[in-house]
Amino acid sequence: MAHIDLNNDKPGIVGLFHFRPDTAKPLCELAETLLRGPSPLSSGEREMIASYVSYQNNCHFCHTSHGASAAHHFDGDLSLIDDIKRDFEQTDISLKLRALLDIAKKVQKSGRDVGEEDLRKAKKAGANDREIHDTVLIAAAFCMYNRYVDGLGTWAPEDNEAYDEMGKMMAQEGYMRDRPGLD
Repeated sequence: MAHIDLNNDKPGIVGLFHFRPDTAKPLCELAETLLRGPSPLSSGEREMIASYVSYQNNCHFCHTSHGASAAHHFDGDLSLIDDIKRDFEQTDISLKLRALLDIAKKVQKSGRDVGEEDLRKAKKAGANDREIHDTVLIAAAFCMYNRYVDGLGTWAPEDNEAYDEMGKMMAQEGYMRDRPGLD
């Protein structure tokens, strides 16, 4: 049960969006821009970054929903959600994405932890300035989203399968307020 009365029984950030539609709109627009807008990183890669940072923050709802979205950007296999927790042991990711995830993990702890060596490693692996920028911004934004969801004590389904439809909808339809399920 949430720390406050949300007047709805929706999980995670969805319940918060229903509680405050006026703040939901810009938050959804930000997610749409970061995860689906123009970027040299694919939407699937950006969803992986969001899910990975959310896992580092112990935000089950955001980790699992964005992991499910990442899975739907690729082959739809929800085992990706658990593989993110295992630091991508099974998932074949590029050296570039691995270097960007390392930067995202440092941002999750403190933006000041990102150093010149991290940037050199990412650039050596093929990352450009825009990809590094987008990674840092996604990581920073998801720290905010995670703290919003968990700071208000929202509930979240435990099973990965409970996020399948949500992940599919996020991957295919995006994050704008008028999408089905957030009305």
